[in-house]
Amino acid sequence: MRPLFSVLHSDPASRARVGLLDTPHGTIETPIFCPVGTAATVKAMTPVELSEIGVQMLLCNSYHLYLRPGHELIRRLGGLHRFMGWAGPILTDSGGFQIRSLAGLCRVTDEGVSFRSHIDGSLHQFTPERSIEVQVALGSDIIMAFDECLPYPCEREATEASLERTTRWARRSKEVFEKGFTQDPKGPLLFGIVQGGFYKDLRRQSAEELMEVGFGGYAVGGLSVGEPPELMLETLGGVTELLPADRPRYLMGVGRPEDLVEGVYRGIDLFDCVMPTRHARTGELFTRFGSVIIKQARYQEDNRPIESDCQCFSCRNFTRAYLRHLFLGHEILGIRLNTIHNLHYYVELMRDIRRSVSVDRFTAFRERFYAMRRETQECG
Repeated sequence: MRPLFSVLHSDPASRARVGLLDTPHGTIETPIFCPVGTAATVKAMTPVELSEIGVQMLLCNSYHLYLRPGHELIRRLGGLHRFMGWAGPILTDSGGFQIRSLAGLCRVTDEGVSFRSHIDGSLHQFTPERSIEVQVALGSDIIMAFDECLPYPCEREATEASLERTTRWARRSKEVFEKGFTQDPKGPLLFGIVQGGFYKDLRRQSAEELMEVGFGGYAVGGLSVGEPPELMLETLGGVTELLPADRPRYLMGVGRPEDLVEGVYRGIDLFDCVMPTRHARTGELFTRFGSVIIKQARYQEDNRPIESDCQCFSCRNFTRAYLRHLFLGHEILGIRLNTIHNLHYYVELMRDIRRSVSVDRFTAFRERFYAMRRETQECG
């Protein structure tokens, strides 16, 4: 019987690899990018459109769904997949990041996090046990252990205390998770989250402690929180070389196109980020040659598609001039067409990465990726 995660091929010149990850709602090819469906919807997109683009898995946010409409309501209505009409795998986060970033004042103790809802100010508490309970009720395919995500910069003493707390929470998360799924080989996977800020020894400590606990996969958290890009990549590379090769590795919330390429280069298998959808709503469109800022006056009479040779619905049917018109007029269709293109770009980027790794051409792909982005005249 094939393991839940299997590496099919590894690039000889980097830590890049391609693999297969089995979930209760299907097998996905890695490395993969997961669009973010914060409140059980990828903004401006239907599930059918996501499938047609080639999206394999979505990320949904436990914190938001816990507050509205409520995880128990979703459970009663048949689970998150049925609720949102998505048949593929779903990964949910633990809620820790959203609590710190959205809930305003919150109180962190060894027991958990007390916070007030950003919706109505009501008081709530998330513990490792509650986080797992919420994610299980949602019917997630990949569940994240409860963790604490710190800002950058953060003093060492505070980082040490947070790391100790995150490790204890990881153990408690696994204990409650196993009560429901130990005997279910077709159940969801539980991922531990490596923290430790930007201290190499603390990151190593976190990875070693989580591997001792044992998880179905491992995530790298606490990156893209304000640190310089070079520090993020240095930290990421130091963590991935510590993680077991027979488990999937997930880089949380990091998603510039360059980050995907560099993450794969360092051994990452799963990514998620709001960037392609959020930037679509602000008029930034991704291409092989860089970004097109569609509101710019130079596109007023531009009859070209967003990107030549792109086979997305937007590029096959509409021009830059039309998309600029829609964006400046605040038309809903403009947001939808921008989102379709950006998600298509991300899906195709990951598909091209998988192909290049499979034939030992990832180094050449990476070099060409940056060379094409320097050819800015193609975007003009």
